[in-house]
Amino acid sequence: MNNQQLAEIFERIANLLEINGEVVYKTLAYRRAAESLRAYPREAEELYREGKLTEIPGVGKAIAEKIEELLTTGKLGFLERLEQEVPPTLLELLEIPDVGPKKVALFWKQAGITSLMDLESAARDGHLRRLPGIGEKSEQRILAGIEALRRRSKRMLLGTVRPIGLRWLNWLRGLPGVREAELAGSLRRWKPTIGDLDLVAAADDPVAVMEAFVHHDEVVRVLAHGENKSSIELSNGLNIQLWIQPQAKFGSLLQFVTGSKDHNVRLRELAQRKGFSLSEHGLTTPDGKELFFANESDLYQALDLEWIPPELREDRGEIQAALEHRLPDLISPADLIAELHSHTTWSDGALSIHEMARAAKARGLKVLAITDHTHSLGIANGLDADRLRQQRKEIDAVQAMLGEELTLLQGAEVEIKADGSLDLADDVLAELDIVIASLHVSLRQPREEITARLLRAIRNPHVDIIGHPSGRLLPNREGADLDWEAILTAAREENVALEINANPSRLDLDEVHARRAVELGILLSINTDAHSPADLELAEYGVSVARRAWVSAAQVLNTRSPAEIRRWLAEHRHKSG
Repeated sequence: MNNQQLAEIFERIANLLEINGEVVYKTLAYRRAAESLRAYPREAEELYREGKLTEIPGVGKAIAEKIEELLTTGKLGFLERLEQEVPPTLLELLEIPDVGPKKVALFWKQAGITSLMDLESAARDGHLRRLPGIGEKSEQRILAGIEALRRRSKRMLLGTVRPIGLRWLNWLRGLPGVREAELAGSLRRWKPTIGDLDLVAAADDPVAVMEAFVHHDEVVRVLAHGENKSSIELSNGLNIQLWIQPQAKFGSLLQFVTGSKDHNVRLRELAQRKGFSLSEHGLTTPDGKELFFANESDLYQALDLEWIPPELREDRGEIQAALEHRLPDLISPADLIAELHSHTTWSDGALSIHEMARAAKARGLKVLAITDHTHSLGIANGLDADRLRQQRKEIDAVQAMLGEELTLLQGAEVEIKADGSLDLADDVLAELDIVIASLHVSLRQPREEITARLLRAIRNPHVDIIGHPSGRLLPNREGADLDWEAILTAAREENVALEINANPSRLDLDEVHARRAVELGILLSINTDAHSPADLELAEYGVSVARRAWVSAAQVLNTRSPAEIRRWLAEHRHKSG
């Protein structure tokens, strides 16, 4: 059982417990364990053999024992007993946009609803509106959400598929006769959600490699089995395709399978204009001569193109830019030296300020902003003015211990309330080094209303960054219906930075609006929204959004030195004031 499968089990437990009305700290413990398992670089099975399961952040003795039971028996008695108390069919209701565990509990305990079919029937019959807090509009939104759920394709989060892909890639590279192997497809392009996982390899004996592939222990079904291409299905429903060619054709194959479809169509058109035909095997001249390419850069060069980074291959002008040698110098994870959005035990984080600071320092960061939630987001144990002033003393004490190795900033993730006001008074915000304003509630307000709400936050002179601007949660919750041109125009006018939240469940700002933002000269901030040290590892996902948006390091606040960040904050406050 791998980390992803363990994480899904603990996420399942957390949802069932919350539906059953369990206290918040217990459900949070399972969710934190699930998040840590997804992000942890080593498999829990290895750690179990070494007696080191509790080294995984958020995994204490009780959860470690449950992991051990799952690894040794394949079952978990605690989950089996819980599923006897709470109908597991209720979990499918959580897939509906804007339906969380509390609503599911309401439907179950007060209306006897235990399935998606039950819920749809009750909504169509007008029975849901009889429940507390559910009106006619809520009923119609639930019906619309059920329809949206049915339309949704079977795609997984980038953050879910990438660890699986890397594990399979390492396995593939270890097979005898495999000379090269790489991830391909939408995963290599870092799309926010992934349909199938594509792997490409160069091998001396493709038949032997394919035999090993289709007989892998994790395969539950073989969908296709050929000498150069095979497809399998895993127990979690993910399909993996493996493509194999001789090493001389590896670059052509990697380019072809990476895609996207639209990029490849445009590339074939360019090849045709130059007198070639293009396929996964390489280029063919009019007289039938075949040109093979062992690496991608040689293939692009043969078409008079600069090598195009995979994240740009979406047919959004990248081929013309490559022809004209004006592709951007894209940001990379190594460029990030500041984390400007993090949480500690002062609100809903897993560790203390000192522990988070040590983790940030270990990652080579130079700046860490402590931005715990403010008080109106009750579930997050948010801070008011008095607690913020107490927290400042602790931050100052930790800073004194750290010296100049890491710069700590005190901030807050301030809730933008339903009426558009902020959760803290301006005089309190003025005391903070950095202020992030975020939407968490009432995301389904009409476009005009929620846009005005966000504009009000942007125009507050103390707000420096808008956190995860649309409020979306992938794959189930769409972002707020915002007037983006109005939002971007205001951000430019007020010199407010917009966040790309690196959590794979958010990746918000998305690439389309991030690209438009930098075109307008708006500064971006790539943050992990870290609630634990493991979350700091998610930065590469935020960088992937920026790269897909053609963003360079100079356009991101987190690439600047501590002094430069402080200077920008001071200038921003002065200009806004």
